[in-house]
Amino acid sequence: MKKLILLFSLCIFVLGVTNAQTSSIKKSHKLEEMAPASAGISSERLARIDKMCEEEVAKGNLPGIVSLVARNGKIVHWKAYGVANEAGDKMERDAIFRIASQSKAITSTAVMMLWEEGKFQLDDPISKYIPEFKGQQVLTNFRYSDTTWTGVPVKNEITIRNLLSHTSGIGYGAIDGDERFQLLYKKAGVTDLFTTKNITIEESVKRLAKMPLHHEPGTQFTYSEGLDVLGYFIEIVSGMPFDQYLKTHIFDPLGMEDTWFYQPAKNIDRVVEVQHPVNGGWEKYPVTFYDTDYPIKGAKTFFSGGAGLSSTAKDYAIFLQMYLNGGEYNGVRLLSRKTVDVILSNQIGEIHGDSDTKFGLAFELVTEKGQIKGGLGSEGTFNWGGYFNTQYFADPEENVIGIIMKQTQGPVNDVTGWKFRQMVFQTIDD
Repeated sequence: MKKLILLFSLCIFVLGVTNAQTSSIKKSHKLEEMAPASAGISSERLARIDKMCEEEVAKGNLPGIVSLVARNGKIVHWKAYGVANEAGDKMERDAIFRIASQSKAITSTAVMMLWEEGKFQLDDPISKYIPEFKGQQVLTNFRYSDTTWTGVPVKNEITIRNLLSHTSGIGYGAIDGDERFQLLYKKAGVTDLFTTKNITIEESVKRLAKMPLHHEPGTQFTYSEGLDVLGYFIEIVSGMPFDQYLKTHIFDPLGMEDTWFYQPAKNIDRVVEVQHPVNGGWEKYPVTFYDTDYPIKGAKTFFSGGAGLSSTAKDYAIFLQMYLNGGEYNGVRLLSRKTVDVILSNQIGEIHGDSDTKFGLAFELVTEKGQIKGGLGSEGTFNWGGYFNTQYFADPEENVIGIIMKQTQGPVNDVTGWKFRQMVFQTIDD
């Protein structure tokens, strides 16, 4: 009898963690390459993007690029330029890039899929699920000689919404703009971005929970490790390891075969090297506080929700197309279009003031002012980028996706980010 009860409980558990995505009444087509004219895009004007990318590589401003443009669910431009590594191997269209902070949007999607199941409310305090976040303080005094600090208790606890919208007050360690937080996080052993070391997100997040905050939750925008906290939160709420949750509920259903925290052996040769400029040329970036080879070696135990994934231009285009489709792709529904509306709405109010952009749930959003400025897309265009020089945007009004992937570090004379985005919109011809 006990065995039957256990089996029944296991079945209920499995059903509970496998129904986040569902089949959809709506069935869009898969992203496929089509003639530009079929999507209202000018071939002649696309050639300007092609020329720009070729020139930037030829000038030595970048070692290599993969760029992709899609409109109305059709890929109209997908090309590779230059080389993928110091050895000079040709860049290929299916090259795999460390997408770093582009991971945040995927983690946010997983959070909202669980939210749709009624697992929590967005304004729940995170301490309800991760008790270590109870009793936090805002930093008031810091002593550089021994990194001791004092603070004042928060008036309001960090919520899940705060973590998604970077208003929690949590910092970002080694890349934080405030040296005090750099020192505190390093001393505490918080893993900020990516690592080859044998540590888990649970261990790192619990250390992070003991750190002071930049400010009172909900009062300011501070780019943070909030999405790493939510990676661990997903494990708690779903009952699954974070990497498995993403694979089972997002990557496999969407057909994102090349998106992983740690790439399988068969993909290693496709992973682009991170390079930096040295004496007029390009060399592999050395090991600093992290090793850029983290996607293919090391302990492979740290699943960073804020920065850990690697992927291809095509895979990420599929993910963005799901959003442009209102949460559905190829007959699979990850999110309701009403949930997508919430994700792609201003979640930070008037923080940032009169700005070209606001912020949703892990996406930056173009405002009316940003649209009028030009080059950013329509109001509501959502975008972000990654630490190793990758960028994406998607414009719901024009149903346009733009992705440009590079892998560089250090001072780089790179104008492709703004030029590519500006030039994508000039291709529209309908």
